[in-house]
Amino acid sequence: MVRIEKVIPSSIADQCGIATGDYLLSINDHEINDVLDYRFYLAEEEIILEVKKDEEILAFEIEKEMYEDIGLEFETPLMDKKHRCENKCIFCFIDQLPKGLRESLYFKDDDSRLSFLHGNYITLTNLSEKDIDRIIEMHISPVNVSVHTTNPELRCKMMKNKRAGMTLSYLDKLRDGGIDINAQIVLCRGINDGDELKSSLEDLKKLYPKLCSVAIVPSGLTKHRQGLYPLKPYDKESSRQVIEIVEEFNQKNKNIFGKNMFFCSDEFYLLAEKSLPNDEYYEEYSQLENGVGMLRSFETELDGFLKLLSDEERSICRKVSVATGESAYSFICDMVSRVKAVCKGLECNVYKIENEFFGTTVTVAGLITGVDLINQLRDKDLGAELLISRTMLRSEGDLFLCQTSLSDLEKTLGVAVTPVMQDGASLVECLLGIKEV
Repeated sequence: MVRIEKVIPSSIADQCGIATGDYLLSINDHEINDVLDYRFYLAEEEIILEVKKDEEILAFEIEKEMYEDIGLEFETPLMDKKHRCENKCIFCFIDQLPKGLRESLYFKDDDSRLSFLHGNYITLTNLSEKDIDRIIEMHISPVNVSVHTTNPELRCKMMKNKRAGMTLSYLDKLRDGGIDINAQIVLCRGINDGDELKSSLEDLKKLYPKLCSVAIVPSGLTKHRQGLYPLKPYDKESSRQVIEIVEEFNQKNKNIFGKNMFFCSDEFYLLAEKSLPNDEYYEEYSQLENGVGMLRSFETELDGFLKLLSDEERSICRKVSVATGESAYSFICDMVSRVKAVCKGLECNVYKIENEFFGTTVTVAGLITGVDLINQLRDKDLGAELLISRTMLRSEGDLFLCQTSLSDLEKTLGVAVTPVMQDGASLVECLLGIKEV
């Protein structure tokens, strides 16, 4: 039973007399508890809605187009509360956050519905056999799974959850039920890499053809790890070893898959000081959200967009600046140089921001805070505009992790600040001032 928060005027539900404050009980005799139930059973052309209005239970027979919405809205997008993660992973980034940040940042979700709706990764430990059966029945696909290791004992140790090993069996059940799977492995140096990584890749290989891709990413370590499991950051040599394992596995099994399936994140290549693979290596770029192939895709887009610039755009005269993290600094410098080579009137200073807020072991642009931007750019030549990565801000685009607002940053630095989307074309447009953001 779910409370209806709003009925869209003139919608099917409105025409039926359904109102705000009524409760949706079932669709075609199927109980409705959350958004997955609602979307799945609402898809039919002929439905019977059971609704509780005050103390009366009414049934509404509706004929509509397949997948047509009927105009109901609920308190939350999930129609109930998010499922909280019950794991205590030794590498959990949320456990490494300092106090005093936005309350929402400390919530750990492990919700299979968010995996389907928004691409979040889940560990499977919060799911029961009944939940897996529902995923298969509704064909909720793909499911994104944080595997980390296929060694049951090691998985329990890494996630500090006694169910972590047992729930690995759900992967086989999802495969056999026809559900596509994207996986990720967060590597902790000396724990689940080396031979353990090789073993995990071999085990995940058995999920093919329902296994779509696997991302291998390094654990993020901040300076706020007091009392937590001791972990070492990856360095040049250890990163090279990870890349060698993954690339050798891809090469060995490409005749089976017909394509690359396992990918190291860009961060490993930057740490190893190795060139990124070519554009073809990343296939469909299926793990961009995990930082896999993002820089190569960015470069390809930027080079392609530069070729499309008009003579007028190439002749723009403008002075701006870009702020980025340590790991991408050299890359961004190279990208800006390519634009300046085509657009001779462009002046641009690129600034490398050290992450003093989370610690210098955190080098990605997405975790740079407004405080560090202010402290390190206050006296710099920023030109007419400062460009930053859109990933530094929350989804609403207004606040940094440290709770500094975008407007506060602009006032303090005395310059317009523009968040740039993570693609090469957007950077060119913002550098030249030819795109409204």
